[in-house]
Amino acid sequence: MELLNPFAGFLIGLLIGLTGVGGGALMTPVLIFLLGVAPQTAVGTDLLFAAITKGVAGWMYGARGALDWLVFRRLAMGSLPAAVLTLLLIKHIRLDEGMKMVILQSLGLVLALTSVAMMFKSKLHHLGQCLRTTAPQRFKGVQPVLTVAAGALLGFLVTLTSVGAGALGAVMLVYLYPYRLTPAKLVGTDIAHAIPLTLVAGLGHLILGNIDFPLLGSLLAGSVPGVMLGSRLSTSVNDQYLRNAIAIILLIVGGRLLLQL
Repeated sequence: MELLNPFAGFLIGLLIGLTGVGGGALMTPVLIFLLGVAPQTAVGTDLLFAAITKGVAGWMYGARGALDWLVFRRLAMGSLPAAVLTLLLIKHIRLDEGMKMVILQSLGLVLALTSVAMMFKSKLHHLGQCLRTTAPQRFKGVQPVLTVAAGALLGFLVTLTSVGAGALGAVMLVYLYPYRLTPAKLVGTDIAHAIPLTLVAGLGHLILGNIDFPLLGSLLAGSVPGVMLGSRLSTSVNDQYLRNAIAIILLIVGGRLLLQL
């Protein structure tokens, strides 16, 4: 177990650096089902894990100029208030067994949704390109509002389940900004937005007592070198196969969760 935690952290960090995906979507199920961590603690610990790990990746992408600050601000305008409101909701309904079921059911649903979104990412990108081309003024007119709304949805889902900041965020962005964001800026902006979101949500869970610090430390020991390696390799590696594999894994895990519950 002492070596398993850093190894899991390294693999997740590597995936985050390469694709921007894999933080909560893979780590939270690993913590719950492989390491036996309680759902509330898994979500809270993973949020702080993601904030620190993605902070390293975000810094490396930012140093290369692969970050769109306008899109970042629009997402954060929706996600950060939504995260705070979700934390207040969690505190209000904090009954251990009831909260456990809510988290597991929500986790299964979000994992399945994330998988489907990843599989149809290219089609949504094409749809966004078509709308942007055929009705450019109308499309650009609703971009700010839809981006804030997308951020709010991410804020709610991430705070409740720790899942969505990477994969769902990227899918939303390729639809909303089909030409503005290059592949590198898509990943960089998605990762950068996840930093304040997971930090706010993680600190809220810290206040609620949902953080396992020894576990967090052992995961970070592996994830920091993993994410640094992944970020360096991201420009020379085709991540499509990795994304497809992650999508299939998420669909299986999400489906099993929903069927079992």
